[in-house]
Amino acid sequence: MDLYEHQGKELFAKHDIPLVEGSVAESAEQARGIAERLGGKVAVKVQVQIGGRGKGGGIALVGSPQEAEDAAARMLSEGFQGTKVTRVLVERLVDISEQFYAAISLDRSAGAYLAIVSSEGGMDIEQVARERPEALRRVHIDPLLGLHAYQVRYAVGHLSSEAREGAAAVLAKMHEVLATNDATLVEINPLALLTDGRVVALDSKVTIDDNALWRHPELEGLRATFPIDPVEARARDAGLQYVKLDGEVGIIGNGAGLVMATLDVVELAGAKPANFLDVGGGASAEVMAVSLEVILSDPSVRSVLVNIFGGITRCDVVAQGILEALERVVPTVQIVVRLDGTNAPEGRAILAEANHPRIVPAETMLEAAQRAAELARAA
Repeated sequence: MDLYEHQGKELFAKHDIPLVEGSVAESAEQARGIAERLGGKVAVKVQVQIGGRGKGGGIALVGSPQEAEDAAARMLSEGFQGTKVTRVLVERLVDISEQFYAAISLDRSAGAYLAIVSSEGGMDIEQVARERPEALRRVHIDPLLGLHAYQVRYAVGHLSSEAREGAAAVLAKMHEVLATNDATLVEINPLALLTDGRVVALDSKVTIDDNALWRHPELEGLRATFPIDPVEARARDAGLQYVKLDGEVGIIGNGAGLVMATLDVVELAGAKPANFLDVGGGASAEVMAVSLEVILSDPSVRSVLVNIFGGITRCDVVAQGILEALERVVPTVQIVVRLDGTNAPEGRAILAEANHPRIVPAETMLEAAQRAAELARAA
């Protein structure tokens, strides 16, 4: 779960990471009031769960309360890169001497956390890594032993002497935020040295592990503040593992690995998946009906691919479930069905006997993906 900037900074404040004074506004009038309180010269920043705000017009540096009101009105009414904006963060403008980058993330390949500190911040860290790798220092952190003082000293050792002590303190506290809240990413870009000598976090990016949210009910409650696609909301209410994508082939599968492989094969067939939907271990009529309802409610879907591998789940039961689901849901597109595994021949026979006009059987996953891609193009 990706937090808004101001929510990440609220976690920072609990761990004494220095911040710039600011407040959240949900209307242009509130933004004006905050700007007046902060002296007029402020930064107005959209609160969204995507990056690129600086280049995309999502941050406005203004010199008066009226300009702050105008900027907030624009952001709240126009949104940002197709994302609805419900709030902005208004912060006092500060005098920056230097900008850095600091992050701690989960490195799954190493089975450890990875701290990265760059002497250049406020820009795309991937670009810095490509063009000036000497600007970065990396430290792996054992999740059981934690972050040691010597690792902190090394990580910030290439920063200017004026910034090292403050940056070291911030990095240590970033690790506290990560460990305390079961985060997989804590990032500050930029981390700034101000002309008055303070090192402060000018931004925040915090990602919380969804699987650990049950241990953090106060963070779980933040979900209600995020805009959600109506189709995703419907899937979540039904208890389905669903992620909206940008393609035209709807995907239903059982097991995350199989669904991920199906997405790849659909791409190989020349189409793009419209979603990730994992029905899990069971594919009953109820589950299949709800899954089809969810996928068919997406107007971008031009065909549907059902890819089921029967292990504990029997393919004949899945076939019956699909047919029962089609009595409840009236499909508007063709549905390609590939069944394999336990009782697959029986399941295929059930579908063949039913001879439903919307069902297109397929023997292999590649054949199913190719048929779904062809049907999507022809729709």
